[in-house]
Amino acid sequence: MVGALLRLLSACGGHAAEGRDGLLWWRDLARCHAGELSVAVVQGNNVLEDQCRVESAPPLGTCLGVFDGHAGPDAARFACDHLLHNLREAASGPEGVTADAIRDAFLATEEGFLALVSRMLETQPDAAGHRHRRAVLGKKVGRTGQITAEQLSSEHNANEEGVRQELMAQHPDDPQIVALKHGVWRVKGIIQVSRSLGDAYLKRAQYNTEQIKPKFRLPEPFSRPILSADPSIISRCLQPSDCFIIFASDGLWEHLSNQQAAEIVHSHQRAGSARRLIKAALHEAARKREMRYSDLVKIDKKVTALVPD
Repeated sequence: MVGALLRLLSACGGHAAEGRDGLLWWRDLARCHAGELSVAVVQGNNVLEDQCRVESAPPLGTCLGVFDGHAGPDAARFACDHLLHNLREAASGPEGVTADAIRDAFLATEEGFLALVSRMLETQPDAAGHRHRRAVLGKKVGRTGQITAEQLSSEHNANEEGVRQELMAQHPDDPQIVALKHGVWRVKGIIQVSRSLGDAYLKRAQYNTEQIKPKFRLPEPFSRPILSADPSIISRCLQPSDCFIIFASDGLWEHLSNQQAAEIVHSHQRAGSARRLIKAALHEAARKREMRYSDLVKIDKKVTALVPD
């Protein structure tokens, strides 16, 4: 993933420092169509499940994607390789980038991945998906110079009451559509997310077979998709007080609040913003586990962060 990201960022321009420290890789600053960009990734799993992609060129402008994989990297890699291409295709008409074009791009990517799963089912039956990512806007408050965080993205997580209500409304005949296991709400007791790309075994019954791992298999048949690939789309006009946006996977948000992350970016120079965020999250994770930071970075989960200004 890091090699591909280097190639993508080289197209954005800029010559700021990039480097690697163990499993942490960063590009401190790069120019893009919309301004400047800082990127960092830390790998804790044997296989990095996160993927990210940056493209900056007309007619789409700057497109950033953070694809958070689970149970394997395959769906995240597929989405990384195909989603922005599908968006260019969907937005090639006279109306350009619209909510419908974005939705069409997601659904085309989903169909492409499920078709790939169908072809690979005999040799690679486990279908993974992408999940928790968040976009947070940092904006100045009045004339004080202080920064406040505004979350732009919705979280399709069964731990959210609104998501559970949505699932129960969509599946009124299934009393087990959400289940509490070990203090965590999960869809069908298996997965936390309610929307994803991939996770074919929860969308089409023909993939819910003995070929997949027992922990992912549903004991009962189903006639309609349990998870959805339909994205939530938010359109927001930028204001003069808006300063930056943080795109990151769940590894960051498990340890930093929206406001903490925004203040870290705001209180330092732009170069290295993403690297500082990841290091702050790792230090907080080490504190929670009563470990040294140097020991934690050897075992902690993957984190991807992008900060465009």
